[in-house]
Amino acid sequence: MVILTTVDKIREFIKDARTKGKSIGLVPTMGYFHEGHVSLMSRARQENDLVVVSLFVNPTQFGPGEDFQRYPRDLDRDARMAEEVGVDLLFCPSGEEMYPENYQTYVNVEKLSQGLCGASRPGHFRGVATVVLKLFNIVQPNRAYFGQKDYQQLKVIEQMVKDLNVPVEIVGMPIVRESDGVAMSSRNTYLSPEERRAARVLSKSLKYAQELLDNGVNDAGELSQRIEEFISKEPLAVIDYVAVVDPDTLEYLRIVENKALVALAVRIGTTRLIDNAIITR
Repeated sequence: MVILTTVDKIREFIKDARTKGKSIGLVPTMGYFHEGHVSLMSRARQENDLVVVSLFVNPTQFGPGEDFQRYPRDLDRDARMAEEVGVDLLFCPSGEEMYPENYQTYVNVEKLSQGLCGASRPGHFRGVATVVLKLFNIVQPNRAYFGQKDYQQLKVIEQMVKDLNVPVEIVGMPIVRESDGVAMSSRNTYLSPEERRAARVLSKSLKYAQELLDNGVNDAGELSQRIEEFISKEPLAVIDYVAVVDPDTLEYLRIVENKALVALAVRIGTTRLIDNAIITR
């Protein structure tokens, strides 16, 4: 596996593969890999001739007071994990490489970025869309792989690719969970043992949402209220939002007629966790 840090070097590396008609798969990440990342890399390895993983903690998607400085980083560990999966190239640019002096251009996917995490993290998805489009332009992959834990992010990227005619196939992958149901996340490392136990309330509340729908509760407002009541029984949990929305448009529903996305953002201690599930009638 090769590790590169500059745009010029990565373009030089992949030029030969592209000339020979080889397919390229890209897995954009912020590093500190877990089994969720590994599942994306493994799928990319199965479907492409060349697998590129980007590792970049993107400053433009963090707001004031968020955890950019303390976000977990361990390049040596990540490199070992990527190599074990069969990744060909690990791209680890600096902030200055991705956002050089006098940088001025950003991408804003307007409607899909407004609600859910976009409401509580202003500017977050502008940063996400910008860095992902830059990576697409640098690597020019055939396919790019994203986890569905960041469901709104996935929809934003799908819309961006569609609107801007970017020739990349977006592959969404299922959430990977710990044995107790907690969605894998690099931020789980922030949790104390007690907080880690409390974090189970997110996945439990999603199961509860499906049970409510199975029992005839299809009013989205009532579903949200009862899910909030369920989560609030956990003393360490502070709700950012509970939303019952259309899985495609992310617009709030009034009635769940066929299926809905239940999306959560909950603080456990000082750590903000997200999770989601699609519930069906």
